[in-house]
Amino acid sequence: MGRRIIALAAAVVLALVGGVLVLLYARSADQRALAGQQPTTIWVSEKLVGSGTTLKDAERGGLIKRTQVAARAVPAGALKAIDAENSSLVVLSDIAPGQVVLDTAFGTERLGQKAIGVSPGKVAISVTLEDPNRVGAFVTPGSLITIYDTHDIKKLGTDKATEQYNELGIKGTSVLLSKVQVIGIGTTSLSGASPTSSSDAEKSEGVAATTATPVQNYLVTVEVSPEDSVKLVHAIQHTANFQNNPAKHIYFGLEGADTTVPRNLSTDDFKYHGTP
Repeated sequence: MGRRIIALAAAVVLALVGGVLVLLYARSADQRALAGQQPTTIWVSEKLVGSGTTLKDAERGGLIKRTQVAARAVPAGALKAIDAENSSLVVLSDIAPGQVVLDTAFGTERLGQKAIGVSPGKVAISVTLEDPNRVGAFVTPGSLITIYDTHDIKKLGTDKATEQYNELGIKGTSVLLSKVQVIGIGTTSLSGASPTSSSDAEKSEGVAATTATPVQNYLVTVEVSPEDSVKLVHAIQHTANFQNNPAKHIYFGLEGADTTVPRNLSTDDFKYHGTP
């Protein structure tokens, strides 16, 4: 009899304990569900946020905005706050509109270094070229190229023979640099000049001025050593006095596999026409 009472009491206790555990579990589940529904502030991109934009400027410019979502819907790594510790960080790559802004989208990399990836010890130089001068569309970031320069050939002196030679306008072309790596390609649309008729008489006769077709020029950025950067800039500056004129005397050649172009290669008008 006593054993039966003890067993019955034990069963009652176990039932009570089980009921309490079920109640606690249900309450915990409810709390977790409520926590998952709690509104959490995150940031989303309202407009395109360009590479190099600081987090502070993105906020001030309305490029990103705060929004609230349920805690369980917050993506891992979502940006939740802008403060003194992260406001000066910059965007490492463009953030498209409508994206959840992530903490990993920002860093301390400087815009110039990140945008074109200049190698340590190198200098980035840009040259404006037309399609033929850059081998059409075949020169791309990562290409190795040879850079050619066409220049005037002049003799020094004041004697008659030297003056006559210089009046011939002899041109020469030489290898300026080789094994140069391209790190960026951009485009700029430059409209050609709109030449008018050759005389006022033609204008009075109603001869319409012609308009040149817009020329598509490409900004090609290469990286070179500091020593070679001086040579390239000097060559580019040959056209400094010609407004909106790409470096027509600069020409790029796309190097093939295992191609080495000697820097001492050159030619001129005499050699080209077979004149000794």
